[in-house]
Formats: sequence, structure tokens, C-alpha cells
Amino acid sequence: MSKNTDKQYRYTQNRELSWLRFNQRVLEEAADTGVPVLERLKFVSIFSSNLDEFFMVRVGSLFDIAHMSPDETDNKTGWTASEQLQRIYRTVPSLITMKKQIYYAIMDELRQSGIEDVPIELLNSEEFKSITRFFKTEMLPILSPILIGSHHPVPHLINKRLYVSALLEDKKGKQAIGIVPMPESLPPYFMLPDGKRFVRTENILLRWLTTLFGSYSVKECCVMCVTRNADISFDDEKFEDNEEDFRRHVKKLLKTRDHLAVVRLELGSQISEAFRARLAKLAKVESYQIYVEQCPISMGYVFRLTGELPRETTAKLLYKPYIGRWPEDISREQRIIEQVQQKDKLLFYPYDSVEPLLRMLNEAADLPDVLSIKITIYRLASSSKIAQTLCRAAENGKEVLVLMELRARFDEAHNLEWAKMLEESGCQVIYGMEGFKCHSKICLITMRSRGKTSYITQIGTGNYNEKTNAMYTDLSLMTADPAIGEDATAFFRNMLTNNLEGEYRQLCVSPFGIKNMLCAKIDEQIRLGNAGYICIKANSVTERDVIDKLSEASRAGVEVQLIIR
Repeated sequence: MSKNTDKQYRYTQNRELSWLRFNQRVLEEAADTGVPVLERLKFVSIFSSNLDEFFMVRVGSLFDIAHMSPDETDNKTGWTASEQLQRIYRTVPSLITMKKQIYYAIMDELRQSGIEDVPIELLNSEEFKSITRFFKTEMLPILSPILIGSHHPVPHLINKRLYVSALLEDKKGKQAIGIVPMPESLPPYFMLPDGKRFVRTENILLRWLTTLFGSYSVKECCVMCVTRNADISFDDEKFEDNEEDFRRHVKKLLKTRDHLAVVRLELGSQISEAFRARLAKLAKVESYQIYVEQCPISMGYVFRLTGELPRETTAKLLYKPYIGRWPEDISREQRIIEQVQQKDKLLFYPYDSVEPLLRMLNEAADLPDVLSIKITIYRLASSSKIAQTLCRAAENGKEVLVLMELRARFDEAHNLEWAKMLEESGCQVIYGMEGFKCHSKICLITMRSRGKTSYITQIGTGNYNEKTNAMYTDLSLMTADPAIGEDATAFFRNMLTNNLEGEYRQLCVSPFGIKNMLCAKIDEQIRLGNAGYICIKANSVTERDVIDKLSEASRAGVEVQLIIR
């Protein structure tokens, strides 16, 4: 590697390894004894779901790049996709070990409050009877044991679904593999009568596994789970003129996602090398792609569990619930639209409630002066008040335009359902631009009174999602500034006509309007030298030109603060 190349990469780091360090920080929150213990268990669950998505998206994407463009290199480190994958697979085991140590420390502490994931062998006779009854009446009728052999083809392993696998042997000593899919209709755990101790459902299945394969004996068994590449390509240029075809195309792609290559195999316990090799062949993975989890593979049950435990038990084990405040500068007695017309309003979620925005949209749906509501949608809550308000506005005769991003990863099917409901209510729904995702969060309310047109524009950094608005820090500006309103009008017009190069007075619009603006602003601070100041809050910083510009600013004496997720 040349000296120039060394210099180019000396202050940048690989995006994927940086992300793993971010997720390690999530896990470190779980290790912080100053955090309530059930909140710490939630952080372990969040770490696990984050890592699942990392393998599905980032690792899956790297496998695709390694296959299609093996010589392509990362512009932060100069590594190829294969080199990045090697480092990822070497880094993850230490995180799994760290997770195990933290998880068991948390469970030991929870046991002191009576909350316990109980091994079946430690149940008393009455509890064992109740578990036996649950297995026979609730589980057994819907189990589908599968014997894999010459006359039984290998079944499709569904992404992130739990399976119990077994190394079987018949009376003649011939071995085979058996698997039992965990039915998704079953609860993730069985709560014991005291309401605090529970048995995970996969452990119940493991206990009675020996009864499911007839004359075969079970030599070894374990819980297993595959993670598949989920980085699907929409290839939407073929469908730009036919939105119905594009919707069908998205639905078809969602079905193909679950048949992409396996990028990780998780095992719930240590097993023999022979059994491990057979499961690796079954999942079509290499040995380095196999991870042994000593704690639950699937931890999505944690949030359900914390909600079902007795409140008198969890009161001291969770943070006190926080409800966003009603902003002091917004009156509850006066219409929000009128207040925004008098003065801009800025909400800071989750510390401020999302209620003023919801109320403003409700006003817009009903006020006769409102002609139209135009909005971009990326992720909606499952029972979205915002979507329901948009439907009511359309039914009230307002023109409602929704730019719905169908390619919001893992929310595609959800967004398809909402798009259909919005259209049925009379909203005009469009699906974004060819080759780009629409991440903009902008809502435009257009009014006409006494022959004069006016606007209310809301611009935010967070999704139009009441659930996440109560969790993540985001800004929401509501303004009656006519210049911003005219820019917002131009923005939606440009989106309708596939014009990415529109001109704006106040708004900076991707993909061409933000980076140049940001670099120009950084240059202004560079000229100030030691008197300069830059503060950026973002999910991630990956744009190489911006990274280099920030480095230049720092070397020029500018104080640079980056708040990066």
C-alpha cells in the first residue's frame, strides 16, 4: 500500500466494524448496573435484533458485492467486500461472549425479584403437570416434525424462525436429521401460575422431542435459526410508468427475500462436530458462519414479558414511563394552525408530545379553508392516527397527496397495506423516484381564504409515527413562512414529475442539495479558524467528501462536535 493510500485511510474506519462497535455500546448499556435491570434486559434484546438486521442487510449486501464486484473496495479502508466479511466474522464471536456474560448476570439479578426463566427439570410437580398439559393440548396438535433423508427433501428454513433440530438414529444404527419448526402461533413462553416465572416454548419442545420421531432415538438436539440475506434490489426502472405493476413487483420481491442465501446459522447449545457439520450442510453455510448462543437465540419476547409481569414487581425494575410534555409556547385552547400562522413552532421529540402535530393535521382535515394536504410517508405506526386523519381529510373533499415509500426496509408489506387503505379513501398515492428512496419528512397544508393562498409546512427529522416519536430524539418544525411553503409546493410538484434537480429558495433537497450546502457551511467555519464551530447530529457519517471536509475543519482549529448514533 502506497504512502498516499496510507494517508488517505489513516483517520477513517470501516463502516461495518464501526457499526459493530455501535452495537457493542448498546450491549454496554445492558452491563450498566445503574440502569434498572429489566431495562438492561431490553438492551440485550435490542442488541440481538440489531445484530439480526446487520447480518440480513449489511452482511447480505457484502456477499452480493463480493460475488458481483470482487475487486470493489471500501473508500474508508481500501478493503474489498471479502476482506470486510472476514473481519466481521472474526469480530462477532467476542460480542456473543460478552452478551452471554451480561445476560446471565441480569438473569441472576432478576431471580432475586422472583423473575426467572426456569429450566423444566427444576419445576415442581404441579408446574410440570401444567407444562405437560400445555404441550399436549396447545403444542402437539400443531407441531410438524420433519425427517430429512433420501425420501424426504430438505425443507426450506425460514429466515429468523426457530427450529429444534435432532441427530436421530434408527434401530439399525443409521443416522438422520430431524427438525421441528416452532409454530409462530405459539406464545414465546409459558407463564407459570406465580405470574413471574416462565418457561420458554422452545425448551418445552426440547423436553418432549424424543416423543416426536417414532422409532428413531434422539442422540443430540439443539435449537437452531438461520439468518438470510434480506438485501433485495427493487430494480424499479422497469415499473416507473405503472404503479400497480410496481406494487405487485414489491410484493413478489418480499416473497423472494425469504429464499436468499443463508449468511448465519445460530445454534442454541454446543453440539458434536459431526452433528454441527450436518446442520452446516443443511443450511449451506461454512463453519465460520456458525455461532453458538448460550442464551436465547430469539429475544423478541422480552418486551412482551416486561408488559405481562406484575406491575408491583416491575415498578422498581423499569424506568418510570415518560410522557412527552405539551409545549409551553402552544396553547391548548387555540387552533394550532392559527398559532403557527402567528409564530413558528418547534417540537423536540420525545420530550415534547407529538399531540400538537396530530391536532394540527386533524384541524386541516376539517377546516373548510384547507384545500390540500401533501405528505411524505416512510414508516407508519401499526394503528396510525396520522394515516387515519389523511383518510378522513380525503373523505371530506380535501386533495390529499401521499408520497409513500414502499421500500422502507422490513416495513414494505406494512406500507403496502396503508397505501391501499389511503387510496380507497380517495388519497392520491405515489411511490417515489426511480433509483432513490424518499427519506424526506415534510407535510404541506395549503389554504385559501379571501382569495389569498397560504401555507403551513411541517418539516422534521423523524418519521410520521406516533410510536417512534415517543422514543427517538427528533425535531419537528411547523411554520407559515411563505417561502418555505412555496418550496414545499415545488418539492411535491417535482416529485410528481420525477424532477430531482428542482430549484428551491429555502429548502435543501437530496440527492443534490444537501452535500454541497453542508460542505459550503463547513468552509465558512474553516475561514473562521479557531472561532469556528460545527455541531452535527446524525445517524451515521459515511459520505467520504464530508468526512474529509470535517477533518480539514478540525485541522484549521474549528471546534467540531459530532453526535452520531
